[in-house]
Amino acid sequence: MRESAVRDKSFAFALRVVKLYQFLVEQKKEFVLSKQLLRSGTAIGALVREAEQAESKPDFIHKMAIALKEANETAYWLELLHQSGYIDEKGFESIHPDSIELLKLLTSIIKSSKAANNG
Repeated sequence: MRESAVRDKSFAFALRVVKLYQFLVEQKKEFVLSKQLLRSGTAIGALVREAEQAESKPDFIHKMAIALKEANETAYWLELLHQSGYIDEKGFESIHPDSIELLKLLTSIIKSSKAANNG
C-alpha cells in the first residue's frame, strides 16, 4: 500500500534530518537554518501519521497536502544549507534525493486520492 511506503520513507527521512541537525549544531555551530530544517523535515512524517487517522477522504488529502508543503520547504532548507557551505556536496547528494522522492510520492498520493474522491 502506498501510504505505508510514504510512512516508512518519511520516518526514515526524519531520522536522517535529526542526525543532520545534530551535525550542523555540534560541528558547524549553525543554529538558525538547521532548526528550520529540523522542524519541516520531521513534520512530514508526523503529518503522514495524522493522515492515517483522517476523518474523511478530504481530511486525508488536506493532511497529505500539508505534508507536501513541508517536504517542499525541507528541500529548500537543504538547498540553502548546501549553497551556503554548511552541507558539503557529498552530504547534500546523500539526503536531497530523498526529499525529492518524498515530494514525488506525496504528490502522487494526493493526485490519486483526489481522483478517487471525485470518481
